[in-house]
Amino acid sequence: MRLFAMLVAASTAIFAPAASADPEIPVVSERFREDVPIPTFRADVGWPKLPDDVILGQMPGIAVDREDHIWVIHRPNSLTPLEAGLAQEPPTAVSCCRPAAHVLRFDATGNLVASWGGPEHAPTIDGINQWPANVHGIYIDNDMTVWIAGNGDGDHVALNFTSDGTFLRQIGRREATGGNDSEALLGNPADIADNGASVLVADGYINKRIAAFDAETLDYLRAWGAYGGTPDAPVREGTFDQSQATSTGDGGANPESTSFGDIVHCVVRGPDDEIYVCDRRNNRLQLFRETGDGIEFVRDVVIAPETGGLRTASDVAFSPDGAYLYVADMMNAKVWILLRETHEVIGSFGRVGRYPGQFFWLHSVDVDSEGNVYTSEVGTGRRIQRFVFTGLE
Repeated sequence: MRLFAMLVAASTAIFAPAASADPEIPVVSERFREDVPIPTFRADVGWPKLPDDVILGQMPGIAVDREDHIWVIHRPNSLTPLEAGLAQEPPTAVSCCRPAAHVLRFDATGNLVASWGGPEHAPTIDGINQWPANVHGIYIDNDMTVWIAGNGDGDHVALNFTSDGTFLRQIGRREATGGNDSEALLGNPADIADNGASVLVADGYINKRIAAFDAETLDYLRAWGAYGGTPDAPVREGTFDQSQATSTGDGGANPESTSFGDIVHCVVRGPDDEIYVCDRRNNRLQLFRETGDGIEFVRDVVIAPETGGLRTASDVAFSPDGAYLYVADMMNAKVWILLRETHEVIGSFGRVGRYPGQFFWLHSVDVDSEGNVYTSEVGTGRRIQRFVFTGLE
């Protein structure tokens, strides 16, 4: 029996009771092994705190920095004029709302401590402003600089800023792409990971590869595809649009594919020099390890392989002690919990819905030093949530 059917058959569902005045409420969860401790969570319904006249749209990326501040990348352009009446000229509403800025920084209690973003923060090269038309991933490195990627029309760029939004440098150029073999150009990058030695880019909405660059010089180092081989998957023809993320025109997921699928969605460094790549449309993670000789493929981690639609493996995060792996599953609207040592799925939390503790278009996940989990949603989900770690059971 395949993994997804096995999980459904083996699961013990725990359903949340009706909400109370408590700001933290139970969430729907599953547990597949009673003999293994599993992290448990409650949804914090009061997080985050926003100004009274601000509204959130799609939230494609979330990242926790070394100070346990939570950073979110936001799409103001995903809001309609009816939702953002105060931003119209003249305003069409008297009290609310204005779109939040592209980049939002919250403290652990949910207070908005900084916000910035937009074309005024990016350079113009050959007459083309380099700020993405559709922001996607965000990453905060150990120096507290901010990386942002874009997957909109012509957004073939990853930008690096100071924490207050001053432009530093970039990889690629907007409106210029060169395929999987290019050493200078990108193809709608989805995610970034910078450990001070190299910058990894999930170059994955047009191209189908992981590209590595020297962290100091941004010189090209290498690129790889599925199983660590040459990136040979065909690049996307034309501009990506959101309908392609739900299409079954590719024949469905193939967790045994020798090439990355239609969206290489995340690249995340884990413990022990591990690198996790989200091959989202093939419902799998691919695990690699950095060695002195380059990149070594370790294993596939298949997530609910029979899933269609938006598919599964969207993002990855780790418990503070590295014992557990959290995988954001976009279509099934849950965060899978895995033992990192064996990559066995031992449970999950979340379900489809629009209320606290539920998800729709679940996109990104990260964890703070206390073990609390943060998630973000795109599509019509349009929110960020905090799940308070309540211990192992």
